[in-house]
Amino acid sequence: MTTSDTTFYTIDQEATAEFKDRGSKFLAYAFPVKSPEDFKNRQAALKKEHGKAVHFCFAYKLGPDNLVFRSSDDGEPAGSAGKPILGQITSKGLTDVAIIVVRYFGGTLLGVPGLINAYKTAAALSLQMVPIIKKQILVDCQLDFDYTRLGEVMRWIKTFNAVIKTQESQLFCKMVIAIPKAVLSEAATVFGSLQAVDFKKLGK
Repeated sequence: MTTSDTTFYTIDQEATAEFKDRGSKFLAYAFPVKSPEDFKNRQAALKKEHGKAVHFCFAYKLGPDNLVFRSSDDGEPAGSAGKPILGQITSKGLTDVAIIVVRYFGGTLLGVPGLINAYKTAAALSLQMVPIIKKQILVDCQLDFDYTRLGEVMRWIKTFNAVIKTQESQLFCKMVIAIPKAVLSEAATVFGSLQAVDFKKLGK
């Protein structure tokens, strides 16, 4: 799946899948995440839900530049779980996605090749259960302006499909908005040309 510097691919809902091998059960949970804290909250909930499970192996990727990622074998042999899970996220070109695979041990050792296959397959199956969506990369920007300009500012925010993240409206207004990267330069020009409006980019 090809990405551009203004869009990325992700999922927006959770999906589960199950894979079994020689008595061991692998339950894969794929879900959208925005931060490591998001991931930790879901991980804690799954550990509570599956109190008798042996391993909670995982991988996640965050951010359109894919610079934030992590994987864990959680007690399985090194490289047998986390990397195969991460590989499935990477092979589909996804980000802002996490997969946790919960393993219930079935009494038979699978060996490293068997584990790699099980974790890879479970992760792949979970991603097959959920639609992959294309999203715009958003860049945070700040607007400071006189209250009399509010109507005009709001019209341009709608025109650029920007998202208001925080807003303080008094005699002088302060607003943090997320603007699609594809129209950022145009938005900067427009907002910068408005009278009594100060525009500055906060993100990359």
